[in-house]
Amino acid sequence: MPNRSSIVVFSLSGFNATVKYRNTLFALTFLCYFLIIVVNICLILTIIIEKKLHEPMYIFLGSLCFNGLYGATGFYPKFLSDLLSDDHLISRVGCFVQIYVIYSNAKIDYSILVVMAYDRYVAICRPLEYHCVMSKQNIVLLLGLSWLVPLCCETLVISLSSSLELCGSHIDKLYCENWAVVKLACGATTANDIVGMVLIVFYFCHALLIASSYVQLVKATLKSTEGRKKFMQTCLPHLCCLFNVTASLLFDLMYSRYGSVSLPQHLRNFMAIQFLIITPVLNPIIYGLKLTNIRNTMRGYICR
Repeated sequence: MPNRSSIVVFSLSGFNATVKYRNTLFALTFLCYFLIIVVNICLILTIIIEKKLHEPMYIFLGSLCFNGLYGATGFYPKFLSDLLSDDHLISRVGCFVQIYVIYSNAKIDYSILVVMAYDRYVAICRPLEYHCVMSKQNIVLLLGLSWLVPLCCETLVISLSSSLELCGSHIDKLYCENWAVVKLACGATTANDIVGMVLIVFYFCHALLIASSYVQLVKATLKSTEGRKKFMQTCLPHLCCLFNVTASLLFDLMYSRYGSVSLPQHLRNFMAIQFLIITPVLNPIIYGLKLTNIRNTMRGYICR
């Protein structure tokens, strides 16, 4: 039986179902990665260049787009390389780096969406206090926490998983995933399970905070036509992105822990990567199309 020190690479068996279509999948994946880079960078540059977009809501949106680029970089280059390779291997270090980037990206996404929900709550329910609450210092603090807390959480997860003694190196996915690595452990994984459940509860509380803020938002916006208009323009895109991220992460969580091996490999592959494809593409597109200031600014640059 191999011990911890003997396992230096992991094999990714999810690619077994892609061999016949590798060229087509490579082309589609490359286009998807290119689209992610273009739409996110365009939105970030628009926010940076246009002074009238230097407001909390747009700053948080820029952070969300930057996180989309961060997560895509942790998945797509390796994935594209593996599609054209006959050996679908990843080093132990590379595996844990990939886990760290992909899943810290997912956690950061959710944290930023919580901050954006709070921003909309203050803007609509407490408008007279908005500039005081959303001061430059508080914006920096909220942005810092939305990145630092998820990165620290993922550091804890990786430190526990990387210390496990593993009795296998076969991962039935297209990329490294923490739960898949934990299932290879030779001994007990109690600490990993506890930390995993604590983090699930922690981010479930994020969802409750967002739900609570939107209950207040709906109550406030129903009182006036102007309030309803503001809700549709600035809150609806946030709700769409929130639903997209939540559904994708819940899908991935349920599949990782309870997914059946009886499902066809190509279906399991799609279930495993859909949150890496849909979220970073749709988030900037939804905001770019719905937020009037961003849409008009980008249209002005294109028509010059």
